Amino acid sequence: MRFTKMHGAGNDYVYVNCFDEPVPKDPAAVSRLVADRHFGIGGDGLILICPPTDSGNDARMRMFNADGSESEMCGNGIRCVAKYLYDHAVVPKTDLLIETGRGTLRLELETSGGLTERVRVNMESPVLKAAEIPTTLPGDPPIEVPLEVDGRTFKITAVSMGNPHAITFVDSLEDELVFGFGPKIENHPAFPKRVNVEFVKVLSPTEMRMRVWERGSGETLACGTGACAVAVAGVLTDRTERRALIHLLGGDLELEWSEADDVVTMTGPAAEVFSGEIAIPQ
Repeated sequence: MRFTKMHGAGNDYVYVNCFDEPVPKDPAAVSRLVADRHFGIGGDGLILICPPTDSGNDARMRMFNADGSESEMCGNGIRCVAKYLYDHAVVPKTDLLIETGRGTLRLELETSGGLTERVRVNMESPVLKAAEIPTTLPGDPPIEVPLEVDGRTFKITAVSMGNPHAITFVDSLEDELVFGFGPKIENHPAFPKRVNVEFVKVLSPTEMRMRVWERGSGETLACGTGACAVAVAGVLTDRTERRALIHLLGGDLELEWSEADDVVTMTGPAAEVFSGEIAIPQ
């Protein structure tokens, strides 16, 4: 199987061009294999770049976490999909429509010398109804709802960007929080489909720093949908303005939640690392 390793702000995946390559028979197993950082290629999971199901769109993205579970959406991943489509002349356009598990999203590419440098993604409106996030926490949306985990209480704001997120604002971003409580919140009964967990420190009304424990992958260097959810949560809790710069371990993302049309836009980098071939068990 031919592949390309790419990352968006350090959130790295193995990408397969399914315009040319067949879709793996068991993509969940392939994701577990290629994501292994010791015995595989190494990454946060697998992303398949597929032909669209609707002829009016340009491509379809399928995203699998490192544990093999399929997720609805990946904000950093979709920027890399757009870069691959343009840079490899699969769809040589700077305005793309890409199908995802949360619907079709529009992407605008910033290019230089025939290569994509940054991508702006229309991430659509946040999902704020608890039942649709989904979570059993009260409120539409749940805002700073106390959640007790192993004797510690976190104030959780829940948001979905096509996939569920639990955001908690903290004074410091310690390993104890991310590794000690991230997996416990991910698997808490309040989140029937598990949840991505964001720990956030507010630096100013227009700037935040975050670490993320991703559902099915553990801590990653960045999470695009998570950054979008954090930007929304910052507004909902009256901590930040509608435009914010968010610092992640792997780089920065620019976010805006428009009051006029309720749309969240995310702008950030996409990078190609290397390509190769790997044997896939049949």
